[in-house]
Order: sequence, then C-alpha cells, then structure tokens
Amino acid sequence: MKYSTSFRNTILRKVLPPENRSVYTVAKETGISPITIHCWIAKLKDGTMRIEQDGEEPSSERTMSEKLNLLLEYQKIPEDQNGEWLRQNGLHSEHMRLFQQEITMNMTNRTDAKDRKIRELENTVNQQKKELRLRKSCQF
Repeated sequence: MKYSTSFRNTILRKVLPPENRSVYTVAKETGISPITIHCWIAKLKDGTMRIEQDGEEPSSERTMSEKLNLLLEYQKIPEDQNGEWLRQNGLHSEHMRLFQQEITMNMTNRTDAKDRKIRELENTVNQQKKELRLRKSCQF
C-alpha cells in the first residue's frame, strides 16, 4: 500500500525525537507494518528520503486564524467522531498537535516581544524622569 507523504511524515515524527515512541507501538496504533516504518527510518538515515518532502502539509498552507479555528472546532467534536472529522478536513491528529504547538509558540513570541518593548519604554521613561529631575535641580 502506498501512503501519502504527509501521512508517512506524521508516522515518522512519532518515532523520531522528540517523541521517540516505539516503532511497534506506533505500528500497532496505526495498523502499519513495523517493517515499513523501519524501512522509512533507514531511508532517512541513508539520505534517500527526507521528512521535509511534504508537498501535502496543510500546516504551511493555512493561516494562523484558520489553524486556530480548526483546532477549536476539533476540540468540540466528540472523540468517537474525530477520525471522520479529520478525514473530511484532510488532516491527521498529528496536525492538531502541531497547530496547537505553533499557536502557543506564536503567542509566546508575541508576548515576549511585547514584554521587551514595555521594558524598553519603561527604561526610556525612567531615563527621562532622571533628566527632568536633574534639570530642575540645576535651575535653582
């Protein structure tokens, strides 16, 4: 059976770092032969295949707001209907996890940037206060 690049990459991400799940566990969970997964890993190691070769990756085609809406919609669906919903939207459960990570990281980066900007502005205000005090003290 031929698997899509996106699906193969999803499986490989489960068995490679940072997840490092057992090939046999993932094989049992997905119904894919452990031999197939081991072959994919061997191809990665010898350079005949790359995990980045993902022409079907929905993550790169969707805006952040689309990802957030999909994630929110997915979380409302009863667990027994998740598979059907994912298929209808051309996604895998791995995409939901990736969307969540990306949204969280994006929000954290924005918060960090805002915090940095606030600190810079506070420093500027404090410096200007010092200068004003110095000017006032020199006038008298």
